[in-house]
Amino acid sequence: MDALPFTHNTLLVIMACLVAVVAGFTGLSLTRSLSERPVFEKKVSIALASVALGGGIWAMHFIAMLGLQLPILYHYDAAITLVSALTAILIVGGALILLHFTERTPVVITLAGVVFGVGILVMHYIGMAGLELCRAVYTPFGLIVSSIVAIGLCVLAIWVAYGQRTNRNILLGTLCFAAAVSAVHFLAMSGTRFVAVPNVTEFGPRMSNEVLAIGVIFFSFVIFGACLWVSVTYLVREDPAPDVVAVEPAQDRTPPLQIPCERDGGKVFVSPADVLFLRADGHYTQVYTGDERLFCVWPVTEATKRLVPAGFLQTHRSYLVNPSHVARFERSKDKGRCIFLGDGVPPAPVSRSKLKSIQDALASQVGAIRAG
Repeated sequence: MDALPFTHNTLLVIMACLVAVVAGFTGLSLTRSLSERPVFEKKVSIALASVALGGGIWAMHFIAMLGLQLPILYHYDAAITLVSALTAILIVGGALILLHFTERTPVVITLAGVVFGVGILVMHYIGMAGLELCRAVYTPFGLIVSSIVAIGLCVLAIWVAYGQRTNRNILLGTLCFAAAVSAVHFLAMSGTRFVAVPNVTEFGPRMSNEVLAIGVIFFSFVIFGACLWVSVTYLVREDPAPDVVAVEPAQDRTPPLQIPCERDGGKVFVSPADVLFLRADGHYTQVYTGDERLFCVWPVTEATKRLVPAGFLQTHRSYLVNPSHVARFERSKDKGRCIFLGDGVPPAPVSRSKLKSIQDALASQVGAIRAG
């Protein structure tokens, strides 16, 4: 069967690439500063970012497909087209969950980039399967090159955007993401032939280009609106300059360290001076004060980075102790524990490798530290 000649509408190609840029910027911006937000807000932000990024992949693909010019009339299967959109959103959501609900190690960042790339590829080929009255025939070149480019550029985009969460890195990551989405589509298309298929096997209701265009235009407006919304955070200064600037020592301008916690569904900030110890709880921590236990969104690695310089001691890989609240130190053979004042406050264990250093550190504190 002879292959059909095809071309692309230049204006729609440009619009498709622009939508990819806007979707990438929106999605990556929505996930800024999530580590200090309550879990519910974190989940909502990730869900919205998944819709922006996954929906942007879908919108870019079908805007470009609206610009596809074939010598025959063709339609789309509405059910398969919907599946392609939902698949992209779910796969991208999985990558964002990896980045924001696990420890962000180099392996996790690379794996998230691979998942992003797979999401773009899966969306593209499911979307192409929705064509009716013509069929896409793929070549090894298109499959292999588009796959390598998709995964490679997405890994680069995630490393750039998540290596350091600065505005500059987010903008550079946006460009890498848009390049990945656009390059995958057009590289795959360059290795694709189209043949006419007179008999149609419908999976779902038929959808014309006109109906698809309405859906794509609506979703594109949603993405552009979300882009305007998140852009405000780049324009508004967090610390506006006062009318009169007083010259102060640099240390006086540094805000005091506060630990973000949750109490009764609301967000509260606790001074480290009021904390007895912190205990790792999965990817989060539990904060113990004199009379309550609070949930903290920091993982223990983040808490260690912030609190050890403030005087806390890491007595165990899962525990950080405020030495000023330790009533006594008990040691039994190769184990130890820190005891605190107050009813119902559990002790904090001390691992064998840290026994000597913790005992010495506690002995230097003001107060009586008794070794048991």
